[in-house]
Formats: sequence, structure tokens, C-alpha cells
Amino acid sequence: MNKVRNGKRTGFSLMELLAVVTILGIIAAIIVPRVTVSSDTAKQKVNAHNKATINAAVERWYIETGSWPANDLSDIGADIDYFPDGVPTNPVSGAAYTLNATTHRVN
Repeated sequence: MNKVRNGKRTGFSLMELLAVVTILGIIAAIIVPRVTVSSDTAKQKVNAHNKATINAAVERWYIETGSWPANDLSDIGADIDYFPDGVPTNPVSGAAYTLNATTHRVN
């Protein structure tokens, strides 16, 4: 918007800059919470998927060996046929998954 008029340079006024900054602030206020919520939702979905995968591996372990894996999943995690990269950790809390001793399902 820099135009030359009669040898004078003109630019953006303070009101125009204030309007742009206000609009950008409103847009940021709308987008930032959505990104945060999306991240939390993604972590919860990954957590549910990890639990389902571990439960399926635990059932397969029981069928193949005739015994349930350890409650801390150390034996099934050491076998690369079940988890080549190791047992995943809980993305929500960062803790390791464990088995319920009674139900043999992931906590």
C-alpha cells in the first residue's frame, strides 16, 4: 500500500494494523484449542488400538503356549514374533501396559 503522493510516502495506518492483529488473534483463538483437542483424541484412539492389539497377542500367546503371559508382559514383549519393536507404551500417560491377573486383559 506504499504509494507516493506529492513526494510523500504513505503506509498502513495504526487502525489498519490493529484490525489485522485483532483478526489474527481471533483466528488463533479458534484454531489452537481444536488442535489440542485433536491431539488428545488421537492419543486416546491410539491407546484403544494398542489395548486391542495387546489383547489379541495375549490370546494368541495363551493358545500357542497353554499359559497366560506375565502380568507385566515381559515374556510376550521379549518375543519378537509378537512385538518386534517391544510392547508399546500408553500414549496418554506414558506408562507401560499391564495385564489384569483375573481377566487377563490389558489395564
